[in-house]
Amino acid sequence: MNGPITELGDLPEDLTWNFSQVFGDSVESTEDIAEADIISAVKFNHSGEYLATGDRGGRVVLFERNQTDVGNAAEYRFFTEFQSHEAEFDYLKSLEIEEKINQIEWLKQCNSSHFLLTTNDKTVKLWKVSDRPIRAEHESPNSSGGAVIPMIRRTNATQPEARCKRTFAHAHAYHINSISVNSDEETFISTDDLRINLWNLAVTDQSFNIVDIKPENMEELTEVITCSQFHPSHCNIFAYGSSRGSIKVADMREAALCDKHSKQFEVEIDPAKKSFFSEIISSVSDVKFSHDGRYIMSRDYLTIKIWDLQMEREPIEEYNVHNYLKPRLCDLYENDSIFDKYEVSWSGDDRQIMTGSYNNLFHVFDRDSNQDVILHASRDAIEGPTHVLSPMSIGAPEDNVSLSVDNINFSQKIMHAAWHPERQIIALAAVNNLYLFRQ
Repeated sequence: MNGPITELGDLPEDLTWNFSQVFGDSVESTEDIAEADIISAVKFNHSGEYLATGDRGGRVVLFERNQTDVGNAAEYRFFTEFQSHEAEFDYLKSLEIEEKINQIEWLKQCNSSHFLLTTNDKTVKLWKVSDRPIRAEHESPNSSGGAVIPMIRRTNATQPEARCKRTFAHAHAYHINSISVNSDEETFISTDDLRINLWNLAVTDQSFNIVDIKPENMEELTEVITCSQFHPSHCNIFAYGSSRGSIKVADMREAALCDKHSKQFEVEIDPAKKSFFSEIISSVSDVKFSHDGRYIMSRDYLTIKIWDLQMEREPIEEYNVHNYLKPRLCDLYENDSIFDKYEVSWSGDDRQIMTGSYNNLFHVFDRDSNQDVILHASRDAIEGPTHVLSPMSIGAPEDNVSLSVDNINFSQKIMHAAWHPERQIIALAAVNNLYLFRQ
């Protein structure tokens, strides 16, 4: 790969993105943003007609795509909002449990209602969102001319309403970092630092522990689980990433406890290049199966790797996300930015991939042409007739670049992003703002 495209005129059609929408308040400084308003999860449903976001305040907001002939087909409008989780206190462990939404997973829609799973650090909840008729109150006089009787009548108008149908709790000693719904739509997994539990959506008081890496002596602990995902079509296969940079694929048909993995994908660290930061930056922050189930994509701090499930030896593709930060790892360690966990997304046809970075930048890679582009999620693109995003170049201050490494804002970061499963629409969470871009 020759490096990102830096000129607008050089952009191919597949890498040209237009501003579509932004939700959220515009603020001059990130210090002015309330902690509860920071978006912590973004997810399209299976059709892409609905989009869900979760924030650190425990709220979930749903958006619905414009399906009329009027206006932009990539435009979304507010659908409903509900409080998914509340802050709690574990008196037994003297531990405060945040209400922050860590992940959202949609179930496939089988009727007019929508079902989705949400999780904070300890509890997973199943929500049902459906249209409820609006009941109007009116007064009806008594037939004898006496007292006025208040009455409630049904109307044709409806409004969406969210109800919690199931609560899956008390199964994790450590913080839940991910959940994933199985392709059978009957089960899901919840993952914390040391264990993965398998749940049935209809049973809340029992789960099965299918991965447990906790050693008898915690001083012997060498890695933790960072993320997991079910295979998109094989209900017995799932993958999970670790803090040591490995991705393990397990098959539930082989054993009830999947501590022994079926496949392992890992790039060994070259001893000659090993440093204090090597293991930190190799930690897997996200794992995603491709839609056809043939490939696994992983994101670590500096790179994206794509693995063929049939080849464990080495990744078939590797993309540098922000190599320009390599000389600054010491500074990133001191301000804790080196521990940031970025998500990664496949396009609907698996031909492109996308991930976020600092300074509200995001990176799109085209696998076929081997080209990529860095773009900036900002309100500046609202101006102009086409709203086309201009490519960015990043480098040393002495280089002729659009953004110097010295001027990168590390408090602005796009860690959560999602790609529409059928259309060229992407959703990005930039602190408290939700950006939508289209081709």
